[in-house]
Amino acid sequence: MERTPKLLSVRNIGIIAHIDAGKTTTTERILYYTGKSHKIGEVHDGAATMDWMAQEQERGITITAASTSCFWKIGDQINQINIIDTPGHVDFTVEVERSLRVLDGAVVVFCGVAGVEPQSETVWRQANSHSIPRISFINKMDRTGADFDAAVTQIKEILGAEPVCVNIPLGNEENFKGVIDLIRMKAIIFSEENLGADIAVEAIEDTELERAQIARDKMIETLTLYDDALLELVLEEKTISEERLIDGIRKACLKDKLTPVFCGSAFKNKGIQPLLDGITQFLPSPLDRPPVQGTDRQGEKTVERKPDTNELLAALVFKIQADSFAGRVSFLRIYSGELKVGQQVFNPVKRKKERVGKIFQMHANKREEVDTASAGEIVVVVGFNFSTTGDTICQKGDEIILEQIQSPNPVISIAIEPKTKADQERLDDSLQKLEIEDPSFSVGRDKETGQILISGMGELHLEILVDRLAREFGLVVNTGKPQVAYRETIRKETTASEVFDKQIAGKSVYAGCTLTVEPLSGDEGNLIEFSPDIELRDEVKEAIHSGIEEGLISGVISGYPVLKTKVVVRQVDNRDDESNPTAAKIAAALALRKCLLAGNPVLLEPVMTVEITTPTEFTGDIIGDLNSRKGRVKSIEDKKEIQILSVGVALSTMFGYLTILRSLSQGRASFSMMFDHYEEVHPT
Repeated sequence: MERTPKLLSVRNIGIIAHIDAGKTTTTERILYYTGKSHKIGEVHDGAATMDWMAQEQERGITITAASTSCFWKIGDQINQINIIDTPGHVDFTVEVERSLRVLDGAVVVFCGVAGVEPQSETVWRQANSHSIPRISFINKMDRTGADFDAAVTQIKEILGAEPVCVNIPLGNEENFKGVIDLIRMKAIIFSEENLGADIAVEAIEDTELERAQIARDKMIETLTLYDDALLELVLEEKTISEERLIDGIRKACLKDKLTPVFCGSAFKNKGIQPLLDGITQFLPSPLDRPPVQGTDRQGEKTVERKPDTNELLAALVFKIQADSFAGRVSFLRIYSGELKVGQQVFNPVKRKKERVGKIFQMHANKREEVDTASAGEIVVVVGFNFSTTGDTICQKGDEIILEQIQSPNPVISIAIEPKTKADQERLDDSLQKLEIEDPSFSVGRDKETGQILISGMGELHLEILVDRLAREFGLVVNTGKPQVAYRETIRKETTASEVFDKQIAGKSVYAGCTLTVEPLSGDEGNLIEFSPDIELRDEVKEAIHSGIEEGLISGVISGYPVLKTKVVVRQVDNRDDESNPTAAKIAAALALRKCLLAGNPVLLEPVMTVEITTPTEFTGDIIGDLNSRKGRVKSIEDKKEIQILSVGVALSTMFGYLTILRSLSQGRASFSMMFDHYEEVHPT
């Protein structure tokens, strides 16, 4: 069955922003006006549809990326909008990254008072890296201090984008009552009696007409920079139709040349319907995006798949979730082909077959079962046992491996233990489920004490995970103080040889290995290479590679993972031309340890970029405190009556910083913290 034309009316979008800019409130209004939900749930009441986790409802923040579908009609066209509402807190940045990886477009929400905030810049850069077309929604226009023009200027100056205003506010602060549509040159007023569901389209009042005309002229002027045909119409002073303007904005937006800007107040139910129109008119359908690209199994040849039901299957697992009813469920973006219940598919990354048990379309934590899903859709599949975040799903024999999702390294750890010995096995099982769900979370053991260590992106991240253990798995655990996730590296290049020569099961096993290990600059990872003149069987090569990888997990100073090293296998010796993979693996691991010991090893600590927003009068005290923590001020930016400080500071000095910051600023300053890089631990 050919269903590709349907894709023209599909929009896979994300709602992204800084924490507390109003993402979830905006999504709630979208669901209400599209008829998906019949009452509005508020974040501050703990009743938001998309914040379905207990921890989200209590804290009023978004933790997991929730997925839902709704429908919006323009004229005779019914459009399906698949929305992913993503977290704004920096501790959950991997949720944003993996969501953006599978979306076609995004709505970036900005606070009308604060404008472009630190995490806004982060999510904007993440969207840039995936070349995702986006539209902007300047929210909270009813709040005291809201400044639409200042927010638009910041989008241009701070984010380097080209904003084009599609509507502007009608009234400001407590007098905000609607928007002026610059395409139709009409005023849109939102009814207060029925939660903004009824809208009145009126002529623009004389007092607002000049301001609206100036804004419209500026919109057209910006558009002519990217549309030569439109420039000719302007120069010839011809009338420009609404359809022509919409078409011009859409084409420039799809090329990621400009960003259409809308405004409103989601909490006061104003401005959402024009935003829905903008989503369907300006953001891409799956057919507007370039074909997805991947590689073959060897990683040598580029493979391309178009968004078409008749193409071969290509899908990406972008999230795994433990479900109390269905067990393990996998969130999938289908790029090409079709997926059917009962179908056997292939994971080329794990080299495993998977079977599609059930397919669901999601509405937050509720679901609707379907028999098939096709190109362009985002669905949930039950039945996959081996696939993890970032894995590709395709057909065996027609394989494609899509680019994997990069997860940041955890930077903070705490020790945990069960309250009773009887809970130990359940704890291990529960932690394994959480680790599969969240690629930025890892579980290990302290080599000296044997305690379980859980590692994540920040104190809030680990606090939420411990809370989930109690609520979802019925496990109350004891926790230790937060610890920094240090790393190790070497300062100088070394070469070493080691031999493994033992009797195993009555048979003599021998292998020798010579390695060179050298430090890498500016790279957080490791490289493993083989000298071009070495000829080895594939299984021996894989064994040596595995031995080195395992050796790099535990360094020689305190057993922390090793970073920033390049390992070159120089020589492999075998006796009687009989190469043994196990012996080669052990010899490689021994040679690596010898190199690390001789390479002047050093400890590395995570350095964070801390963004602090504070009223001007507290800046001096805050900088003084940061200097005592050996922080390096990178920049100080003035915005009206507040200043934004960007500071590089070691994570080890930042535990419990929120309490200190509140006392220094009478509770008026806030901060966000994000991992930046590792650097050597300097003696105190």
